[in-house]
Amino acid sequence: MDKKGILELKRRMTKDGCTFTKMTGCYVDGEKNKIVNIDENFLGLEEEEFYKYLEIAKKTLSGTIGNNLMEYEFPLAEEEPGGHQQSLMAIKSSQLKNEEMLESFYDMVIENYEHTGNYLILLFHDVYDVMTKTTDNNKLDESEEIFEYIICSICPVALSKPGLGYRKDENRIGTVDRDWIVGLPESGFLFPAFTDRSTDIHNVMFYSKDAKEPHKELVNNILGCESKHTNAEKQVIFNNLLLEHVPEDDHKEVLIKVNENLADVIEEKPEEKLTEEVVAQVITESGVMGSVAQSIAEEFVHTLGEELPEAENIVDQKIVKQSAEKKEKIELTAKVEALTAKLEEANETIANSTINNDEEETQETDDNEIFVRVSGDKKDEIRTQLIEGQKCIVIPVSEEDNINIVKR
Repeated sequence: MDKKGILELKRRMTKDGCTFTKMTGCYVDGEKNKIVNIDENFLGLEEEEFYKYLEIAKKTLSGTIGNNLMEYEFPLAEEEPGGHQQSLMAIKSSQLKNEEMLESFYDMVIENYEHTGNYLILLFHDVYDVMTKTTDNNKLDESEEIFEYIICSICPVALSKPGLGYRKDENRIGTVDRDWIVGLPESGFLFPAFTDRSTDIHNVMFYSKDAKEPHKELVNNILGCESKHTNAEKQVIFNNLLLEHVPEDDHKEVLIKVNENLADVIEEKPEEKLTEEVVAQVITESGVMGSVAQSIAEEFVHTLGEELPEAENIVDQKIVKQSAEKKEKIELTAKVEALTAKLEEANETIANSTINNDEEETQETDDNEIFVRVSGDKKDEIRTQLIEGQKCIVIPVSEEDNINIVKR
């Protein structure tokens, strides 16, 4: 299945587009006891319940392919009578109406599901009349085929948080009763797969909320398939190998450099497979000793076997982004410091120039020098005269003249 096929199914999960015929389920407590069974005509549910259950089914088809959504092929033995694929086929064909089959399925989940606490097992049945599409994706008013399928959702059920609320019977604010609340699914599956807009009974799409710790026991024991590593798990394995072989003081620096080099590989060759040679080269270029890099590469390839990922599926984009932001911040800081230094230099030059000008002006004058400033028509009237043996400057004035004496 590809993203396009998943979106086609999810787009139908609306009030007007939904065609779910039936929903069944089983509520299980922390001691693995069945508390209550559910058997509902889905389209007949009350509106609020309808939307809540529809949200659960829709969430089971959400996430990233290769992480939250993993497609598995049934081994040939599972398609024989008594196999897990055959059991799922029977449940689908019964349209969730065979109580014995349903009880057997619930028992199998309860026996194998590794979960602490209460949870709810839900099964949805649907029949999708797949419309023919033209090459430009326009629908035609004729059916291409009927896609009949089931969705299984396994949801945690936990007590609501304690809090205050309005107690109507007492007309006051007080503590309210805690209740068991159904959460969104942690695991689930779609069977059969919807491949190229067609029924694919040989494959199943498995959902995990936590791609780093998927419930593989469900894949192995409920679906009968051989579980595979998600891309998130491969990333964890790769990073853990680095940290195991590199000195602790170098952990952060090596992780950053390796992920940056992986990002470069993606840019040059988007679909580059991380073979032993590529892994060793990336790690060596990140400053790790060649022999150590080779050991890490060999162990990584040995651990994953045929599941070697493409570079784009293992690079930690969060580390790359943080490193890029840090570098950008350092560059910006350097630019600010350079501009600040230039500004200080310019201010110093201006200050020195002012000091020099003041010194020159001071050098040009002394305490015995007299400056006289008069209007133009008074200039010719200024004269010197000896008065009582003292040489004086004489400036004739009238009542209209404005006289200001400024001491320099």
